[in-house]
Amino acid sequence: MATGDRPGVSGELTGVGIVSGTSPTIAIGRAHLLAPSELEARHYAIERKDVLHEVARLNNAFSLVRAEIDELARHVAADAPGEVRAFLDLHRMILDDPLLCDEPRDLVRSRLINAEWALTIQLEAVCKQFEAIDDEYFRSRSQDVRQVVERVMKALLSGSNTTVALPPKPADGERLVLIARDLSPTDMLHLKERAEVDVAGFVTELGGRTSHTAIMARSLGLPAVLGVASAREAVAEGDLVVLDAEAGRVRIQPETADLAQYRQRLRAQVESRIALRKLKSRLPRTKDGIAIDLMANIELPEDARDALDAGADGIGLFRTEFLFMNRDQLPDEDEQYEAYAKVARAMKGKPVVIRTLDIGADKVLSEKARRSLGIAAGAPTVESNPALGLRAIRYCLAYPELFLTQLRAILRASSVGTVRILVPMLAHVHEVEQTLSFVARAREQLKERKAKYDARVPVGGMIEVPAAALSLPAFVRRLKFLSIGTNDLIQYTLAIDRADASVAHLYDHLHPAVLQLIARTIRVGGRARMPVAVCGEMAGELDLTELLLGMGLRQFSMHPAQVLSVKERLFTLSTKAAAKFAARVLRADDPLQIRKLIEKSAARPAL
Repeated sequence: MATGDRPGVSGELTGVGIVSGTSPTIAIGRAHLLAPSELEARHYAIERKDVLHEVARLNNAFSLVRAEIDELARHVAADAPGEVRAFLDLHRMILDDPLLCDEPRDLVRSRLINAEWALTIQLEAVCKQFEAIDDEYFRSRSQDVRQVVERVMKALLSGSNTTVALPPKPADGERLVLIARDLSPTDMLHLKERAEVDVAGFVTELGGRTSHTAIMARSLGLPAVLGVASAREAVAEGDLVVLDAEAGRVRIQPETADLAQYRQRLRAQVESRIALRKLKSRLPRTKDGIAIDLMANIELPEDARDALDAGADGIGLFRTEFLFMNRDQLPDEDEQYEAYAKVARAMKGKPVVIRTLDIGADKVLSEKARRSLGIAAGAPTVESNPALGLRAIRYCLAYPELFLTQLRAILRASSVGTVRILVPMLAHVHEVEQTLSFVARAREQLKERKAKYDARVPVGGMIEVPAAALSLPAFVRRLKFLSIGTNDLIQYTLAIDRADASVAHLYDHLHPAVLQLIARTIRVGGRARMPVAVCGEMAGELDLTELLLGMGLRQFSMHPAQVLSVKERLFTLSTKAAAKFAARVLRADDPLQIRKLIEKSAARPAL
């Protein structure tokens, strides 16, 4: 909310801060207000003789936007983050989706309405489908559809280029802070790739932590504050703006003394980030010399480059469902093999843990893809209680050919690198036994084909259901390694749906029951001399590094951008002192008391 009474005066705005790994959390620059992308357009009936003209306008608009995205893709740097090309591919895929490019043409023909009206009707129909999904991430993808349609609408109205206008060049040495209602990944990339535009950060009125604007900001190494209501009313063009992503604040026309403090903080952050990069080649060890594995979580094959750039010891979690979603034809064995092999080769012998398909419930396949599995058309894509429905290993066991195809592809990839198979959402021993049986069958099928694979590929299980955490001895006897998925473990332990705003405040990773289950899993695995990793968000939280280390964790897996910060923290910690600290935390039965202990630990100066 703004404290200033009118645009251009000193004040403060608040929103959701987006911090980008090892990049500075502060941006200082002159505000540039981007014109809003509005879907407002005239709606009117047309004559039958005008149908071909309106359809041609639609075809031309889609072609213009497609050409702009293709041109932008050609100029993406070879070393750009994997998300950059992924978002361009997503927007291109949305453009080519028959629901958006064919249906509006049919509406023009059947209802005799103008192109803009038809496009608006179809946009709302598609967005309603997204908004019915329970998962916050996938529900928010409706904003990507809106962003693409807005570009098409601009092309319809102007008949020409739809990229954002370049801002005026600021004074020497000054950077820009972009202020917008929303900012699509293609717009961000367009501005970022222009050498004459020096963007320091972003402020948007829409968006949240899971929006593509947030993900792109992280990937491009730019701080951002999203969800800032009325930002374009509170800030005037050319205002000096300070963006503090860590605090989620935007300062407008700060006082001289405050500005000096922010500049000092920014200089210190830049120097700290430079020093952090020097840690890349150092082996991660604690102060008392205990070796720790710092792994990276990835979602796309291209992300392996980010993991290597961060100095990760391997891939602790490759989420394969992103190969299956947003498409009508499921990836065949060869396509999957190429994706998995690309990562295995890139990691050059470092371990790559590939999670089998975690699909189902809120992560839905397209209707055509579901029909290819034998699921009847019209069957519900979202269950009444999706978190407890047919998903992950349950889904794979329900569709054996889908599972076998993926297992064969993963096993084939083991011939070019060090590959491990990770099975999500295990709750019953019979699920483990069935999975191992499927792996054995996939091996036999490859053997019959005389295909190359490593016969010793280990199979591990994710501990993210309380039943699994409480039945560990049976799991340990059958599996080769464990990985704790803290995100779902918290959800299932506390019966809290993170996407439900009415109860999200109860989602507490420091609840004693959650910590006890994590500690128990690490302890039982340690006694069995079985590797145990944490691959949920908790692994990358610096405030929790000492606690997890003290519980006995020796393998952390996190977003690549968090690896160096966690490594730096580990250098300051002693395993013996951490064990004593963890014991104190585990004796506490009040989350508030636990939080105070952790805050006190995190505040201790590095030794």
